[in-house]
Amino acid sequence: MVLDDGARFPGVSFGAAGEVAGEVVFNTGMTGYVEALTDPSYAGQILVFTYPLQGNYGVPEGPWESDRVHAAGVVVGRLARHPAHHRMVQSLGDWLERVGVPGIEGVDTRALTMHLRSRGTTPGALLRSKRATADAVPDALEMRTVAERVAKPGIETIGAGDRRVLLIDCGAKRGIVEALLRRGIAVERAAFFERWETRLPHVDGVVVPNGPGDPADLTSLVERLGPLLASNLPVLGICLGHQLLAMAAGASTYKLPFGHRSQNQPVLDLLSGRAYLTAQNHGYAVRSESIPRGFVPWFRNLNDGTNEGIRHENGRIFSVQFHPEGAAGPHDTQFVFDRYADLVHAMPQRRAA
Repeated sequence: MVLDDGARFPGVSFGAAGEVAGEVVFNTGMTGYVEALTDPSYAGQILVFTYPLQGNYGVPEGPWESDRVHAAGVVVGRLARHPAHHRMVQSLGDWLERVGVPGIEGVDTRALTMHLRSRGTTPGALLRSKRATADAVPDALEMRTVAERVAKPGIETIGAGDRRVLLIDCGAKRGIVEALLRRGIAVERAAFFERWETRLPHVDGVVVPNGPGDPADLTSLVERLGPLLASNLPVLGICLGHQLLAMAAGASTYKLPFGHRSQNQPVLDLLSGRAYLTAQNHGYAVRSESIPRGFVPWFRNLNDGTNEGIRHENGRIFSVQFHPEGAAGPHDTQFVFDRYADLVHAMPQRRAA
């Protein structure tokens, strides 16, 4: 593992043979490596797992958070090469080898994480030769257009029912779709670059979900989201969607030093005064002081005080920075989906198309 500041972290190759470059980020969750690796928000990134042992329950048969691994590379302290679990169909190493994603084990992930915390998220590469230099780093994925690479083209309907919402796909996790289906809501999934506006007269709500990259690179989508704020549709934003909706309302965003990536991020509900543990995966945040009139902060991160959610005074529009669907947990904030589903089911019946 070579960072662009010259720091080196040796280890042993596993997964696919090859070299890869990308933004190096760390996840402090104790479980959920399958869900993390298949989360489109990790596209173009080399993912460092801080929990010492990874792969200990293998890889179960899908579906996962998406149909493929999106992380560019994987860094672990110790790899379970021969796991045993009744649901597994392959080991983590075999899986990564099969899908062409390189990994490295035996790395001092604590030292690497401390380096990233002090310097901030940084570019790096997995190289197969200890003599390799930064000049040998292969080209990384172009992050300015990464959302276009992970959003599923076209418009499709998932599930059935007399209530449906439009999900504007920038790299949405499967868990968000499933959370809506469990609440009796069909989902029309449309890539953000499609003409999704034509579906608004035929849906009962809109969800702007997660995705990779800098929200500032999606200014054209932000402009298209603006009219939603004046409509009568219930609107829910999650992760990147939270940032995009906030920007559509007039707020600004900024890059965090090393982001929030784990299943143990504590947030405070500013309405109830109750704290929750949440799953998160993001490198940008909404600037609290830029939240416009008509919107109020909803959640605040208890580690660094950053904004974790906003809501409109009309109660119809709200968004959260964390993932309330919580694959692979926790599920403490599922009530966000319940609140949204109540609004959707209360909508007048719309004309089908």
